Amino acid sequence: MAEAAYAAPVSTLVRIIRFTRDLWRLYALIVITAVLATVTSLAVPFLVGAATDTAAQAAAGSVSPSTATSRIVWSAVWILVAFMASTLLQNLGGYVGDVTGNRLRTMLSVRYYEKLLTLPQSWYDSELTGTIVARLNRSIAEIGNFAKTMSNAFFSMLLTAVSVLAICAWYWWGLAVLLFVMFPAFVWLTSLTSRKWQQLEAEKNTEIDIASGRFAEVVGQIRVVKSFVRESSELSSFAKRFRRTDALTREQSAHWHRMDVWRRTALNLAFFAIHLIIFLRTLSGDFSVGDMVLLIQLIGLVRAPIESMSWVVDTSQRAIAGSKDYFSVMDIAHEVWPTASHGLALPAPVANAPTISFTDVCFAYEPGHDVLHDISFTVSHGEKIALVGESGGGKSTIVNLLLGLYQARTGEVALSGHDIGELPIDEVRRRVGVVFQDASLFSGTIRENIAYGRPEATDEQIRDAARRANASLFIEQFTDGYDTLIGERGLKLSGGQRQRIAVARAMLKDAPVLVLDEATSALDTKAERSVQEGLDALMADRTSVIIAHRLSTIAGVDRIITLRNGHVDEIGTPAELAVSGGIYAELLSLQNAGSKAAKKLLARYDITG
Repeated sequence: MAEAAYAAPVSTLVRIIRFTRDLWRLYALIVITAVLATVTSLAVPFLVGAATDTAAQAAAGSVSPSTATSRIVWSAVWILVAFMASTLLQNLGGYVGDVTGNRLRTMLSVRYYEKLLTLPQSWYDSELTGTIVARLNRSIAEIGNFAKTMSNAFFSMLLTAVSVLAICAWYWWGLAVLLFVMFPAFVWLTSLTSRKWQQLEAEKNTEIDIASGRFAEVVGQIRVVKSFVRESSELSSFAKRFRRTDALTREQSAHWHRMDVWRRTALNLAFFAIHLIIFLRTLSGDFSVGDMVLLIQLIGLVRAPIESMSWVVDTSQRAIAGSKDYFSVMDIAHEVWPTASHGLALPAPVANAPTISFTDVCFAYEPGHDVLHDISFTVSHGEKIALVGESGGGKSTIVNLLLGLYQARTGEVALSGHDIGELPIDEVRRRVGVVFQDASLFSGTIRENIAYGRPEATDEQIRDAARRANASLFIEQFTDGYDTLIGERGLKLSGGQRQRIAVARAMLKDAPVLVLDEATSALDTKAERSVQEGLDALMADRTSVIIAHRLSTIAGVDRIITLRNGHVDEIGTPAELAVSGGIYAELLSLQNAGSKAAKKLLARYDITG
């Protein structure tokens, strides 16, 4: 049982090493410095033993005082040399270990980030941003600490132990047998605590990750928290989870140290037996006084590695617990498409094919609960269509399928006559520009945000996009102009300013297909007018799909697609659907009614009037 429990952690540690095998040169250098440092450390007991024998011989009159003095002086010199060499080698090993630890942290962080960027959108739907970040920080910190422990201590301790065993075996095999039995026995006793320790550590990590995830959410939406006077309840929830880790830590630490008392008691008894044997064999003449001093020092050298095994195992267990969360993410399947990009270009458009087509598309976020049912429609080149339907009726899902954020369960989503599931998905997304209802800007400068979809753009191209988006005037009024820092999510800008930068970003991307999650619905009249002028310029000569939130916007499109319960209800021009008696006609009549009940019904369709 304990052996099986111990095998899993060992396999996890092996996976960490295999995962970072690109660092093998640094690992090799660590081993080399550890070997040399061990050799110099082991030289000291031999030199002390030789000096002791010389002093004993001089006292007995078998060696002249001058000869003994010379030998002892040279022994002291060589002891100094050994200590200095050991110091230099240990510090060189420590330097390499520190570099290795940081290189390991960099490698794990980059690979984790790379993995996150390839995961499907569905994974993010059930994860908290703060939890993702907390998992990275905790996991890599614990793995990094383990790597430093292995680099700076473990190899040296292991080599010292093996060397001492060999030397003791040379003097008397019985000592080597006793020492040899002590190592696996102590490791076995330590491993007995592993299962419960791992379980408690996993519970602590869960509490910390949840608390950290909520922490990031609260900080990101602090205005909402303050406006609803929820500071106390948020703090209480956060503190409750960390207090739970206090209780878990007490239980975990008590278990570990209780077992450590038994481990060290067994160790002390074993060393008592070894010291007694050395003393008795010296009295019987089997060992000289110098041999006794040598062996006692060697036993002292090996005691530290044995006692440190609990510390090494403790660090290893933390790395194992942390790496489980890390590798649980790394083991998730990538966002899978039949064809990856790798520099491939999109094939030429199929002759006479619509720019966008959905054919019998069904989709479910959760198995067995379709949100789209047999969706079929086409959008021709340069055409503007509006998606209209109840909240949760599938409008945003259609856009997500077009962007390749999800894959249809059945049916086909095609771009210029080609199923996007068989196209290089990166290139598909480069052909689709998006302006979200939330501008979704990043911290950094205005320039960086406008050029986000086209980082190689020149300054003039950036400025031209800003002018066409009706954003250049307010940008140039800032002291730093396009180099103005806008804060997280652009919080230093007004809603209208953020949206105009988002429009400029889409203009600079210059994608032939445009998706608009109506970017003006949450703006005041003045800001809306400024943003709408930019949107009108952006939609010129582009195939546009609009998630409509205003009837005035719907009236200006070429065709309307209405959705009811995940089905296509009607498709037609605004004039045709205005008299068809369907959803659009119902919305127009509700707008004309102007009553509170009518406005409430309009809100069901995300329409503000």
